[in-house]
Amino acid sequence: MPMFVVPLLGIALPLFFWVCYWQGWPFWLGGFLLLPLAWRRHGIAGLLGWLGPCAALLGAMALLLRSSALLLYYPMLVNMIFLLAFAMSFLQSQTLVERLARRVDPELPPHGVRYTRKVTLAWCLFFVVNGSIAWWTTTQSMTVWTLYNGLIAYLAMGAMFGGEWLIRQRVMHRASLPVSHE
Repeated sequence: MPMFVVPLLGIALPLFFWVCYWQGWPFWLGGFLLLPLAWRRHGIAGLLGWLGPCAALLGAMALLLRSSALLLYYPMLVNMIFLLAFAMSFLQSQTLVERLARRVDPELPPHGVRYTRKVTLAWCLFFVVNGSIAWWTTTQSMTVWTLYNGLIAYLAMGAMFGGEWLIRQRVMHRASLPVSHE
């Protein structure tokens, strides 16, 4: 399965719920969107590799039980697995963000390493807040669940990516300026 299909299926689930809502279809049909993720464990390191099989299990159970209740926990599952992956990387020699940064700059300077640790912590906090809100939405109407998990959460993640990129540009610019010894 091509790599781009995985995030596409994850994004499609909340959008599919909107279609089901407007067409009067049962929400548990969304389980079909998660089934292909069962084969996406290979090539993804660590805990993140378990996201596909766990999501597919939710999808299969929703189809077998003909209940959308389990599908409502998919966004929470995603946030939990990402939180664990980012947090557990603090126990390794390089955080997840540092490993990603070293793909671009293999000779990452010490200030870059410190910065990546702060970014890793920021993502951990993001996943705690986003996952908590996703959990809260499971007790709300389908409109609230879909609005948050199908739109607001993606906008928040985009803002996090964009904000981090802007901050990184500023940090890297400051680090490249010569130090004045006056």
